[in-house]
Amino acid sequence: MRDPRPPQRISRSSAPVSDVLDAQDWDSLRPLLRAAGADEEQSIALLRRYATLLVEWNRTVSNLMSSNDEPRLVDRHLRESLEPARWIVESDLSRWIDFGSGAGFPAIPLAIAGAGRQWTLVEARRPKTLFVRKILQTLSLRGINVIHSRLEEVVRAGDHHAAFDGFTSRATMPLAPTLLMAAQRVRSRRGLPLEGEPARRGAEGRLELERSVG
Repeated sequence: MRDPRPPQRISRSSAPVSDVLDAQDWDSLRPLLRAAGADEEQSIALLRRYATLLVEWNRTVSNLMSSNDEPRLVDRHLRESLEPARWIVESDLSRWIDFGSGAGFPAIPLAIAGAGRQWTLVEARRPKTLFVRKILQTLSLRGINVIHSRLEEVVRAGDHHAAFDGFTSRATMPLAPTLLMAAQRVRSRRGLPLEGEPARRGAEGRLELERSVG
């Protein structure tokens, strides 16, 4: 008789999730959280829970990130995502859209840090939107809307025209097309294309967005 249970993806790592996460430098996130005015202990607890669910899902349900990123999750994903938290808080912009959210970077860490009051996350791949929705439910995060759609379709949709104060985008597309899309949806002309060097590239992104729509 055929087994009715769907096959599970075999984990590519034998190390327990807790051991992988314990070995990482969680204290490196504290200055970024402190600068954003976030509750450090509460935020790190939520980020730790987020990271745990991310690695578990990545190993057993569907591919969310490279397995090589597991031991550098804090530095490669969480810290980079939190780099602009202080700037977003100080900008006093409320409504943010994240282009190509993937597994929730950078929007979920930024929301946990209290940066931005409302977030719209756009992701074209259904397994990743399912994961993000699970995270929102599990962590009881509010003020976050997830759209399963291609970026081009969201840009074309009239109901979101110029509906956002700022945008983030992390290694989704080259800078130029990202800015052109953002120009049609972002009122403030402020955005943060995050890719490798968040602070420097974020500043470049703000400058280029002003030039492209000014």
